[in-house]
Amino acid sequence: MTKRKYKTVKERLFWSYANLAMAHTAVERKQEKYGPFNFMIRAKLFKGLMDGTMNIRSLFDDEKIKLVSGQKCSYCGSKNNLALDHIFPQKFGGEDVGDNLIYACRSCNSSKGKKDLMEWMDSKNLFPPLMILRRYLKLIVEFCIKENLMSLPIENLRNKNYPFNIELVPVSYPKPNLLKM
Repeated sequence: MTKRKYKTVKERLFWSYANLAMAHTAVERKQEKYGPFNFMIRAKLFKGLMDGTMNIRSLFDDEKIKLVSGQKCSYCGSKNNLALDHIFPQKFGGEDVGDNLIYACRSCNSSKGKKDLMEWMDSKNLFPPLMILRRYLKLIVEFCIKENLMSLPIENLRNKNYPFNIELVPVSYPKPNLLKM
């Protein structure tokens, strides 16, 4: 299998989001591995996002899920010693607004510190829960649209002081049985 090439920020972000939809469907169906149905979802969503016939769902949907899921650490699930964590660290321009805030136990919050979500997860050899990754990707897309970065080559975002590292945005996902919602 050849490795997929992503020339623009838009391609990388939309491919990651389409993979997220594929993974989410497989986890919901309790699949051990991805199948044709999952690949069809990914292909249709990627094409639709790229040609503008489909959109990423709003952060409002995530806010509803956050309210329904209750107060627990978004990373480890603990219900003890909760604090609010900024998905995009304030150090890198992350805003102090609901879209950028999630619950985190003091241990996870302290461990993550001011690191990028994917940098922190990578340092722990973990893949983020899908609901957090979904929110993270939406925040990146919003940021890139606002800053007119979507059509730029990926190389143009390297070594910049953005609240995310484009190189760490996942382009492939683990098997569904290894993922958490």
